[in-house]
Amino acid sequence: MACFKAWKEDPELKEEGAVCTLDGTVDWHGHPAIKTKSGQWVAGIIILLNQGLITLAFFGVGVNLVLFLTRVLQQDNASAANNVSKWTGTVYIFSLIGAFLSDSYWGRFKTCAIFQGIFVVGLVLLALSANLFLLRPKGCGDGEISCGTHSKMDITLFYLAIYLVALGYGGYQPNIATFGADQFDEEDHKEGKSKVSFFSYFYLALNLGSLFSNTILGYFEDGGMWALGFWVSAASAFFALVLFLVGTLRYRHFKPTGNPWARFCQVVVAASKKWHVEMPPTGKELYDEDGKESSTNSNRKILYTDGFKFLDRAAHISSKELEEKEGKRNPWRLCPVTQVEEVKCVLRLLPIWLCTIIYSVVFTQMASLFVEQGAAMKTTISNFRIPAAGMSSFDILSVAIFIFLNQHVLTQIVARLTKSGSKGLSELQRMGVGLVIAVLAMVAAGIVECYRLKYADKECTNCEGSSSLSIFWQVPQYAFIGASEVFMYVGQLEFFNAQSPDGLKSFGSALCMTSISLGNYVSSLLVSTVMTISTEDNMPGWIPGNLNKGHLDRFYFLLAALTMVDLGVYVVCAKWYKSIKLEGRCEDGKEVENLKV
Repeated sequence: MACFKAWKEDPELKEEGAVCTLDGTVDWHGHPAIKTKSGQWVAGIIILLNQGLITLAFFGVGVNLVLFLTRVLQQDNASAANNVSKWTGTVYIFSLIGAFLSDSYWGRFKTCAIFQGIFVVGLVLLALSANLFLLRPKGCGDGEISCGTHSKMDITLFYLAIYLVALGYGGYQPNIATFGADQFDEEDHKEGKSKVSFFSYFYLALNLGSLFSNTILGYFEDGGMWALGFWVSAASAFFALVLFLVGTLRYRHFKPTGNPWARFCQVVVAASKKWHVEMPPTGKELYDEDGKESSTNSNRKILYTDGFKFLDRAAHISSKELEEKEGKRNPWRLCPVTQVEEVKCVLRLLPIWLCTIIYSVVFTQMASLFVEQGAAMKTTISNFRIPAAGMSSFDILSVAIFIFLNQHVLTQIVARLTKSGSKGLSELQRMGVGLVIAVLAMVAAGIVECYRLKYADKECTNCEGSSSLSIFWQVPQYAFIGASEVFMYVGQLEFFNAQSPDGLKSFGSALCMTSISLGNYVSSLLVSTVMTISTEDNMPGWIPGNLNKGHLDRFYFLLAALTMVDLGVYVVCAKWYKSIKLEGRCEDGKEVENLKV
């Protein structure tokens, strides 16, 4: 019917035999999206390039922000680290705001465009403030020339700039992955495969953008060329925004569905009012929309599932509501099954999400303890010094290799062994594999630390390079982390996108970002707790300033043990999990099959 309306407005489409998407997406004008004229890899590639450029711009600021605070703003190490942690945490808080606005009111395209604009403004303001006010005298901030004092106005302008960057990137990031996935109709078999591939390439684009920032931009900024680094970031963000807008007429869109929290509250209130009602054994007698009404403005209905029976009361039709059914329905007394199932979906996702936080604790070690460990190893080859942070390049290389292996080798092997088509491991299975590999990463890091201590000078004062063990022994732990990312984070993106209702897709992506944020906080708490316990009786502790007097290896083995416990809990949660059932998608049972653990 929707395609018929589109044909009436544009007769040329009928002559060309145009076919509309089946997932309910619309084009720029609000008409049903025509498959051949919208979305697919044309739009997908634009979004991938946009993501790479935006990531380059963001990490061009974030990768050396702590150095900028210490060298240019003259902050001590503790204050600088604390300020960077607050800034990073704020990015992920803003991701929830961006997801809410996208799902509720603006839609993903408008949200991405607006927050990218804010991102560009923040970067330009940062570059201007650094160039005109902060980098005085010229050439300061390279570790040798000290910068002068700054006025409160200069500092205020700087913080305004970096928090605009945080707002722009945080509001953009959870929506762009989902918007990219929207370009592929999951109801179409061929496009459904492309959608799965898109998430892998999306994560690869993110890593390639950060690789350029960590190496090229990081090198210039470390040498004191801060203004150049910030201007390159601003230019990259500006070109990303222009590129994103170029594809405007090609994109497919899901319409925003209104405030989800109001819908959730309606279900809870309606169910609470009927707590005494005796419910039927099946969901066949529950209230459902007739097609003319849509309380959630959703494109696809969600079918009834068992579980959380108390919430089913919200869709129970009493005799009074039966009389009022012909009139206007009170949403605080009667909710359709689709609305009730929305709440159930979120409740089922939360245990899986909680199990990903420990993995994020492991992942965050790559940017902190791995670097400190590497700095205490032999970092020179002849006269060339390898920066400890540069070892993260092996993580990105591992991500690229394992994305290729997963797409073209592992998927085919699993498909032949299980005879389950060509999808390979399910999202839940891949996330479990990611946890297993994370354990191996921590074990490898612990073993390397044992050998580093064996060849270390424990009485050193400046302990950089104090062990004769080469920094290249860290390659396995970085490679394991990269491989685990492909299984865990890519699988997580796919899982939350596929299992979130149409009106909460961006919220699902935001859950991935908040997992990383909470991983940072839990890691800090864990380190503080370990140091408090391990420094009793005047002991140096596991992670002292001089790592040669500590036992960083024990901390790595502790993380390996915690991850194994988390894996066990995850397996239980994954087996308990019930897949979302969208009308038309689960009739053949393939969706359920793809989520088996």
